[in-house]
Amino acid sequence: MTLPGGSEAAQPAYPFDARPLVEPVDSAAVRAFTQQQRMAGGLPSGFTGSSVVGIVVFGVATVMFASVFLTVAFTVIDGGLGGLGLLVGLMPLLVIGLVATAVAIAFVAGTRVAAHRMYRLDRFARANGMSYLPALGTHSLPGLIFGVGNGRMATDVLRGEQPRFVEFANYEYSTGSGKSRTTHKWGYVAVKLDVPLPHIVLDATGNNGLFGSNLPAAFDKDQRLGLEGDFDRYFSLYCPEGYEADALYLFTPDIMARFIDNVAALDVEIVDDWLLLYAKREFSGLDPATWAWLFSVVGALLDKFAQWARWRDDRLRAEAAAEADASALAGAGPGIAAGGAASAMPFQAPLDALRPPPGVALQGRRLQRGVPWVSFIVVGAIALYWLLSQTGILALFFR
Repeated sequence: MTLPGGSEAAQPAYPFDARPLVEPVDSAAVRAFTQQQRMAGGLPSGFTGSSVVGIVVFGVATVMFASVFLTVAFTVIDGGLGGLGLLVGLMPLLVIGLVATAVAIAFVAGTRVAAHRMYRLDRFARANGMSYLPALGTHSLPGLIFGVGNGRMATDVLRGEQPRFVEFANYEYSTGSGKSRTTHKWGYVAVKLDVPLPHIVLDATGNNGLFGSNLPAAFDKDQRLGLEGDFDRYFSLYCPEGYEADALYLFTPDIMARFIDNVAALDVEIVDDWLLLYAKREFSGLDPATWAWLFSVVGALLDKFAQWARWRDDRLRAEAAAEADASALAGAGPGIAAGGAASAMPFQAPLDALRPPPGVALQGRRLQRGVPWVSFIVVGAIALYWLLSQTGILALFFR
């Protein structure tokens, strides 16, 4: 996988190749690929051989029925007006048969298009040093969009392992039920980091809606951190309280410039040891320009991750020291001096001289959620309007 701008350890070169996305494909190869994916259980739900065969058989049977029906009908018509009346009476069945046939043809055509899409994406992934999965029903990523709603599904998943793990995919989930059920569709990029970092969200201002952020979560405003320069024009940065200095260490002026120049159209989340990029649009598709853009975005950030790998949470040093003191007091026994202090061991390095291990203290692992007041106010106003209109009170003001 080639990610322009990456300067980590030398890896096999895969020049960006978008030709598999657009060049003609062999239908026999597509069928063989689909069969292979079906046997491996990698196809999305509903894309099964039985469903395709069933709809085709139904369509063929419908066409045969329609042909026989027309033959009989015209034969009856020759017999007079009585036959014509019979034909009119049976006309709904003919319409149903024709509609069912059209649905069958559309389904088969759609399945064929989907199979060609998967085949092209698989070839594109291989040409660029990646692997392809048509669908992924369960996901372990810790980001904001992955634990929301139901019917969660990642589709058209492309993964690269070098110079570090990167995953590109489309993602959807549903909220609500019945008539209020809504399907939310996203594109995401997940990049594996070297060490866990504090939970930080960059809410891009350029993709916000009428009522604010398009992210499926709101955060306590006290966690909002203003940064220097023009950064605040493009992103609202949230970090856990007490981690302001750590966020400034991670987002130095040169890194902020990279984000402004390359990522301003995307929402960004740093959580655990992942960097996640989001947008409410399809990422993994057949558009070469989109792939070139996504590769350039990740490539522009790669050589900045080395600085992030050096970050350590000093709070872990204090926690380790407290745990060590507690263990020493609990297990010292007769070694405790009269004053209550454990005797020092000459071969033990002072704890405050040790570098903290990789990791994040508990208070920095997740942002505190806030209340989406704007949404509540809008929903409340709509509910109040409906209530007043139903009771007739509203009509008193518009006579």
